[in-house]
Amino acid sequence: MNTVLRKMLFVDLIKGLKVTFRNQDPKNVYTEQYPLQRPQVAERYRGAPRLNNHPDTNETLCIACDLCALACPENLIIVGSERNEKTRRKELTIFTYDLSRCMFCGLCEDACPVDALELTQDFEMANYTREGLTWDRETLEKGPQPKAYRR
Repeated sequence: MNTVLRKMLFVDLIKGLKVTFRNQDPKNVYTEQYPLQRPQVAERYRGAPRLNNHPDTNETLCIACDLCALACPENLIIVGSERNEKTRRKELTIFTYDLSRCMFCGLCEDACPVDALELTQDFEMANYTREGLTWDRETLEKGPQPKAYRR
């Protein structure tokens, strides 16, 4: 008889709603207003890759040694180079990075002897096509360009 009365008076529903309304205090709001306020990411977060340039000459730091491509467990980095006949040095011609297969392990960054490749704290890499996730040298040098939202 007691259980039938509890079901008819919705006692369990009222107890649950009491807990819900008790914890809806506006001072405890944890929602981030994402496009307008950028969240703080962890210091050691590994996000979008970037190919660094020399600050004075604005030339790429990459020496086309291909160590980053060899260190990558997913084989997603392609490095192409040509030897300059005048300086007898290898020059970077092609550098592609496929973000659709990257697991952001950081092995390519660790393998680079001149710190030309780094994983930044940029996290906005969404795209509508898979072709848009294959970044070429120019995209890697300028980095991702997030859309600025305004009110």
